[in-house]
Amino acid sequence: MDVLIVGAGPTGLALGIDLARRGVDALVVEKADALFPGSRGKGIQPRTMEVFDDLGVRAAIHAAGGTYPVGMIWQDGERVGEHQMFEPAEPTEDSPYNEPWMVPQWRTQEILAARLAELGGEIAFGREVTGLTQDEDGVTVHFADGPDLRARYVVAADGGRSAVRRALGIAMTGETVDPNPMLVADVRLTGLDREYWHVFPPRGDGDGFLAICPLAGTEDFQVVAQFPEGTAVDVSLEGVRKVVADRSHLTPDAVTELRWASDFRPRQALADHYRSGHVFLAGDAAHIHSPAGGQGLNTSVQDAYNLGWKLAAVLAGAATDSLLDTYEEERRPIAAQMLGLTTSVHRGETRRGDATRQLGLGYRGSSLTEEAGTLPGPLRAGDRAPDGMLGDVRLFDAFRGPHWTLVAVGAATPDGLPESVRVVSGAEQPSYGSGLYLIRPDGYVGWSGESQAALMTYVKRMGL
Repeated sequence: MDVLIVGAGPTGLALGIDLARRGVDALVVEKADALFPGSRGKGIQPRTMEVFDDLGVRAAIHAAGGTYPVGMIWQDGERVGEHQMFEPAEPTEDSPYNEPWMVPQWRTQEILAARLAELGGEIAFGREVTGLTQDEDGVTVHFADGPDLRARYVVAADGGRSAVRRALGIAMTGETVDPNPMLVADVRLTGLDREYWHVFPPRGDGDGFLAICPLAGTEDFQVVAQFPEGTAVDVSLEGVRKVVADRSHLTPDAVTELRWASDFRPRQALADHYRSGHVFLAGDAAHIHSPAGGQGLNTSVQDAYNLGWKLAAVLAGAATDSLLDTYEEERRPIAAQMLGLTTSVHRGETRRGDATRQLGLGYRGSSLTEEAGTLPGPLRAGDRAPDGMLGDVRLFDAFRGPHWTLVAVGAATPDGLPESVRVVSGAEQPSYGSGLYLIRPDGYVGWSGESQAALMTYVKRMGL
């Protein structure tokens, strides 16, 4: 096969979808016997919604979730004030999905898995990776139970304890963000409305906070509780009932059902390398975040979105293997930036706002980015390509799919463009200004300028 993807989380599934729609022979393998059952990564940021738009799942993700509720602060059984969890942002023409969207991770994965199946992709469950062997032609992956599998490339999307990363011997550098352990649990309960995210601050007796958030699109609530350093967190139903009763006005039997629970220590870490030969790290296998700010899942899906079109281009013979080196070049600095952001949010130093939406991230310094002169508009090569109307065409509609797109604003387009480049033209577009903008398959401006000759040189360089 062309690509073996290890891990059926959001990263692996998004990559599987992207490769399947490009006709790449790929398989997703997963150690567990089923998809992840919990709500852990519940926040979909605006940039990831744009990715999901392109992958054909945005409508389903939108229908499955809802907006984040306002926080309600409780003290001694009384409501004492509201707390805005996020800086508000209204949709705009260039950023139509401009607010975080809450969808429990298990539901996001169900939607991605259904889309993968729709495109003919497969998930093989119960396949635990125990090691791998590389040669100049590809990778042989070994499993605890079942035959070895052979692929030209392997992508490790198997989480923070990645078996593939460990087999490669790639180290992770990081730190503990907070020494206090935390409980996260999905429950059914009574006694609280679903209009607010209910927050119970510490009472000053050594305990940490308690937060109970209604999970949009479900009947569940997510319980998050912090404990003093050194505490053994009880993830049983009785343990969850005890912490809820101890820290709120609810009685233990208000928690009627425990659907999933986990304990963790918030930390951040970054893999020293994202590539080893024919193997790539993506998602939590490459970077581990504090959950604060909702960046982990989103950064991970965008790893897959960056890598998918590059793998497909190399496998098709349209680009050399060196294109794959730009995956680490572009994505590792983004992960480092997001790790700093999540740590700052966790420690209360930064509010959830423009930075956490990830719309301002880009690749201006990438070796794939070129500018043939500076255009007068606000957009630069390497930036995210905004939405908006150009003539009678919506740009996100034009971008949707595995192709490149040439946006021509008040400029003539060259003859001889390959069929792999879709052309959209018009007289004016305020988010772009004037000139020619060649948009990569992952929605970033690869090249900008006015010179048709320079554009065609870039097109040939990219193997289009």
